[in-house]
Amino acid sequence: MKRLTFTFDNGPCPGATDRLLDFLAERRIKATFFVIGHLLADPDRRRLADRAKAEGHWIGNHTFSHATPLGVDGSPERVRHEIGDAQCQLGALSHPAKFFRPNGGGELGPHVLSGAAIDYLKEHRFTLVTWNSVPGDWKEPHEAWFARALADLDKDPWTVLVLHDEHIAQMTDLLERFCDELERRTIEIVQDFPAACVPIDRGRPGEGLSRLEPANAVR
Repeated sequence: MKRLTFTFDNGPCPGATDRLLDFLAERRIKATFFVIGHLLADPDRRRLADRAKAEGHWIGNHTFSHATPLGVDGSPERVRHEIGDAQCQLGALSHPAKFFRPNGGGELGPHVLSGAAIDYLKEHRFTLVTWNSVPGDWKEPHEAWFARALADLDKDPWTVLVLHDEHIAQMTDLLERFCDELERRTIEIVQDFPAACVPIDRGRPGEGLSRLEPANAVR
C-alpha cells in the first residue's frame, strides 16, 4: 500500500493554522508542522503551536527567519542562529528527534544547506527532513496545487507532501477532495517519514545527503 505524510510549513499563522487544525481533527489526520522560530515569540502563534502538539501533531524547526537559504548564506554564525536559536524557541514543543527542515523554494540541492549547516545538524543530533512533493500552494493560481499533488502520488511509494498553513487553510475544500482521493486510491496517511526523506537521522548521515552537500564538501 502506498503512503502519504502531510507536512505544513511556515506557521503558526493565526486564522489559518487554527482552521487547519480543525480540519485535521475532523479527518483524524496527524501531521508535522515545521514552524518558523521567530514567530513563536508571539503569544497567539505560540498557543497555536501548543495546540498542534497537544492534538498529536509533531513540531519541527523550519529555521529562525526563513530568509536566505543556508546553502547560499551559511556561515557557522548564521547556522547557529537559524537552526540553534530556532530550536531554543521551540523548546518543549520540539519532537524528541529534533526535526529540522531547511528552506529552499521547494527545490532540493546544495543551495539549502552549507557544509557548516550539515556539520551542525550532525553534531547536535538533529533529524533532517526533506520532501518529494511540493505542489506550490503559495503560487498563483493557488488552486493549481491540487492537480500537481495528485500527479505526484504516482511518482513514489511514499509521498512527503509540503503545504503551507497560510495558503492551504483557505482551500480546505480542495484539501477535503484530496483526502477523499487518497481514500479512493487506498493510500495510507501516516505521520512518520521514509528513509529517502531523512538524509540525517538524529545526527547520523543517511541516504540522500550527498545531493544536498556542497560540491567541495569533505566527506
